[in-house]
Amino acid sequence: MENQMPKVDGIDHSIALLKEGYHFILNRSEKLSSNVFETRLLGRKAICMIGEEAAQIFYDPQKFQRKDAAPNRVVQTLFGKNAVQTLDDEEHQNRKKMLMSVMTEEHLNHLLELTEMQWEQSIVKWSKMKSIVFYEEVKELLCNVAFKWIGYPIHENDVKKMTKELASMFETAAAIGPNHWAGRTYRNQAEKMIQQLIQDTRDGKIKFPQNTVLHQFAFYKDTKGNLLDIETVAVEVINMLRPIVAISIYINFSLLALHEFPEEKEKLQSFNDYSKLFVQEVRRFYPFFPFVVAKVKSDFVWNSYEFKKGTLTLLDLYGTNHDPVKWEDPHKFNPERFAHWPGSPFGFIPQGGGDYYLGHRCAGEQITLDVMKVSLDYLVNRMEFTLPEQDLSFEIDDIPSIPKSKIILEHIVRSRSH
Repeated sequence: MENQMPKVDGIDHSIALLKEGYHFILNRSEKLSSNVFETRLLGRKAICMIGEEAAQIFYDPQKFQRKDAAPNRVVQTLFGKNAVQTLDDEEHQNRKKMLMSVMTEEHLNHLLELTEMQWEQSIVKWSKMKSIVFYEEVKELLCNVAFKWIGYPIHENDVKKMTKELASMFETAAAIGPNHWAGRTYRNQAEKMIQQLIQDTRDGKIKFPQNTVLHQFAFYKDTKGNLLDIETVAVEVINMLRPIVAISIYINFSLLALHEFPEEKEKLQSFNDYSKLFVQEVRRFYPFFPFVVAKVKSDFVWNSYEFKKGTLTLLDLYGTNHDPVKWEDPHKFNPERFAHWPGSPFGFIPQGGGDYYLGHRCAGEQITLDVMKVSLDYLVNRMEFTLPEQDLSFEIDDIPSIPKSKIILEHIVRSRSH
C-alpha cells in the first residue's frame, strides 16, 4: 500500500501561487519536509515537486507528458499554440530537431558577432544620453540582435514595437486582467507578421539565404515529410526571438550582481574563465522562470507515493536551484561553487532539465550563456557608468522578477582601456 502524499489542504491555491511566486513550492516543501506534495490549482488536483531527484522523474517521457498540461493563458502568451514545449514523443523530437538545427557553431558565432556589434552601437547611443533605463535598452538591443540573426533585420522605427510585442510574451504570462490580455494581443500581432514572412518566403516573394533561421524553418518538414503549417512555423520562429529578448532579465541581474557584490568585478578582470562561473551563478541565484508543468502520462509510484494518470504536476525550477540538499549556502551569491560543478542535467535547471535533443531542456540555453558572457564583458571591461540613487530591490512574487528601477545608468562612456 502506497504512502499518503503530503497535502497542503483542500483549498485552491491558484491565487497564493501568483502572490508568492517563486517561493510558493519551496515554502511548502520546507514546511512539509517533503520534495513532493499535493495541492489544488486552477480548480483541480495538482502535484508539486522540487529537487534533483524530482527533476529526473519529471523529465522521464514515460512518466510525464506536455500535451494539454500548460494553462491556456501561458500557451496564449509565452509558448504559442502547438509550440515545441507542448509536444511529446516523436512529434516533439522532430520539432526539437528543427530548433537544434540552428544551434550550430556557425550560427552561434554569427549571433555573438551580432551581439558585439549591437553593444558597440548601443554604447555610442547611450553616451549621448543623460541616463538610460538599462532593462528597457537591453531588451531593444537584443531584439535587434534576434531579428538580424534569424535573417530579417528590422527597421529602426520598428524596434520599439517589436521589442514590446516579444517582451510582453514573457512579462504578461503570469499577469491577471488587462496586462494579460494585452500580452495576448501583442503575441497575435507578432505571429501575423511572421506568418506573412513565411508565406512570402514560400511563394518566392522574399528570398532569405538558405543558412538563415527563417529559410530553414520555412521549409522544414514534419515526421510525414510535409511542410509545417505557417502558423506553427511562426510560433517556432518566435520561440527563437522571444527567448533572446528574455536574456535581458539575466543581463539586468548580472549588472545588479556587479553592484551588490563589487568584489566580483576584480575577479572577472583577473581570471579569464571566471565569467563562465559568474553567469552560471547569476542564473542559479536570481529568479527567472519559477516552474514548469506537465501531466502524469500513466500511473506510477515514486518515493512510495502514487501518481495518477492525468494529474497536473509542477516542477520547481527556482526551488531546485536553491535546494540546500544540492547547494551549500544556496542563498549566498558564490560563482566559485561552479568551479568543480559536475554538470548535472537535473540539479541545475534554470531553463529546464534533461537532454537538449531528446528532452524538454531549452534549445537556446547555449545562446543564453554566450550572450550573457559577451554582455558581461561589456559591463566589466568595455564601458564605464554610474548608478544614481534608486530602488534596486526586486519582489520574489513578481513573475518575471525585475529590479523596481529596472536599473538606471548615468554618465555612460566607453572604457578608457578600450
